Amino acid sequence: MALLTYNGVGITAMAGAVPRRVINNYEYTEFFPADQVKEVVDKVGVFERRFADEKTCSSDLCYAAAEKLIADNDIDRSEIDLLIFLSQTPDYRMPATSIILQDRLGLPSSCIAFDIQMGCAGFCYALSVAYSMMQNGNLRKALVLDGETRSKVYSPRDRRSAFIFGDAGVAALVEKDDKFGQSWFSINSDGSRHDLIMIKGGGYRNPSSVETLTEKVVDEYGNMRSDEQGYMRGGDVFNFVIREIPRNIKQTLEASGVDKDSIDYIVFHQANNFINSYIAKKMKLDTAKIPHTIEKYGNTSSVSVPLTIVSELKDKLAGNKQLLLSAFGVGMSWVTGIVSFTDCHISDIVEVENGQPIE
Repeated sequence: MALLTYNGVGITAMAGAVPRRVINNYEYTEFFPADQVKEVVDKVGVFERRFADEKTCSSDLCYAAAEKLIADNDIDRSEIDLLIFLSQTPDYRMPATSIILQDRLGLPSSCIAFDIQMGCAGFCYALSVAYSMMQNGNLRKALVLDGETRSKVYSPRDRRSAFIFGDAGVAALVEKDDKFGQSWFSINSDGSRHDLIMIKGGGYRNPSSVETLTEKVVDEYGNMRSDEQGYMRGGDVFNFVIREIPRNIKQTLEASGVDKDSIDYIVFHQANNFINSYIAKKMKLDTAKIPHTIEKYGNTSSVSVPLTIVSELKDKLAGNKQLLLSAFGVGMSWVTGIVSFTDCHISDIVEVENGQPIE
């Protein structure tokens, strides 16, 4: 197991943004009868989600979160030397969305800006990259911007995914300071399972065509989607997660020398309640330390870990806190991070409509 260790780098502030439009999952009945909808919603535990409108992209959510963070913390934009934008729903195929955000946020042209294209484990990937660059370079401040509009890539006619995914964006400010102490990241990938969660069409292997854009029945239950909409092999994903994630958490704790009882909060990717409850029970984790947001925001892919921190730990990170972050999904990829938080300032969540934050 490769274990990345950082010292004296941490998150000093965070802010989040969600679309204004609230989806009541029990009323999401355009394509399925109400009794079937209730059965699915009760099972997955997602009662509300946020859907971006046609004019709102992932970058808009990240922009709103970043502007809130900068304003609330009186940040000098000229001191932001690094901007990482993480998403699998970027604005364009090219240019990189990070470059657009660098200009939109009024950051200097000396700011390093690049995209990372990762799924559910992506925030922890991006955070590790930011920590590494901050620790080993002469950088003052870094912005990690993580945004997803997953509602735009899953079919509302496919019952297996129609009630799960939502949209959100988060900004995290990373700085160097000895007060943070050590953080550890175990980062893993298994491309042999790349087809468990996938969008097959619309890339350069299978370019967009009439055929890839046409919805079709995909199983004996009448579920429909096009090749440019996402799918999951849920049973295989579940088996993968329950096998790999508890083992990786245990290995990371052992390698870092951190006792699980000393962890203040454990933040899981919000895949579904059943998976996270299973892991907690299997590892005998204290459920009082495990915040969750899936019931009100759904699965927001890579944003789910930082969004859960912003939403549920807003007033709980004063002083020194140690968080265990566990994220897993598309790839397949998975990360366990043990991260030090010290007096992290978390802003109120902003709502976005028509690409703009609502005052």
